[in-house]
Amino acid sequence: MKFTFLGTGTSGGVPSLGCNCEVCRSSNPRDKRMRSAALIETDTTRILIDSGPDIRMQLMPFPFRKLDGVLLTHIHYDHVAGIDDLRPFCVFGDIHIYANEQTENGLRQTMPYCFTPHLYPGVPKLNLHPIEANKSFHINEIEILPIEVMHGALPILGFRIGDFAYITDMKTIHEDSFKLLNGVQTLVVNALRWEKEHHSHMLVSDAIAFAKRVGASRTYLTHLTHLIGFHDEANKLLPEGIEFAYDGLQIDL
Repeated sequence: MKFTFLGTGTSGGVPSLGCNCEVCRSSNPRDKRMRSAALIETDTTRILIDSGPDIRMQLMPFPFRKLDGVLLTHIHYDHVAGIDDLRPFCVFGDIHIYANEQTENGLRQTMPYCFTPHLYPGVPKLNLHPIEANKSFHINEIEILPIEVMHGALPILGFRIGDFAYITDMKTIHEDSFKLLNGVQTLVVNALRWEKEHHSHMLVSDAIAFAKRVGASRTYLTHLTHLIGFHDEANKLLPEGIEFAYDGLQIDL
């Protein structure tokens, strides 16, 4: 199974619009971060995690073949704004979206034209599949366990597949949810910036402490702002086994 970071940036991306800092002016591709999204692939199955406003360009380099499912972490714009851009994949059939009830309701409000009795030509055909935290489900041969975390006051979903877990936009996690991470060896988790507390996101120090508590052998930090600094330099400041992810990074699971 292969996992690809399509985007590792926070809601504004990097470079940040209107910013002229050294990181935003960097020519290093690893300092350029599109909005957070990821792709999971096996020989037979392809799953997208989130579909933000950069998804068209994020998927352009990949072979054009069926998406077997789209996992949504939550309804915020930087994670769902590109769903309409998935319409070309409808040549392979309906697009199957897996999300909690709150996210599903949000999609019906923000994309009402996709859920009318009579769809006009060209509208993406979306099949919504309600999922719940702590209740596993399958997309083809892949078993997925949704895990509830808190994005400030908003309950959102992370996902566990075998000994791999993907969590973004987390601020806190309930102890019952944390127990579901027992045995995770490869962890992806959000780390907004080094300093200045945020009401709904973890800082780098929080993410490091979380990763150590999980006990994963390797951890990748994502959903990063330009305040992380230059990728290559920032990575040297992290403990062994933890590193900043970058757009296009692929790992084997």
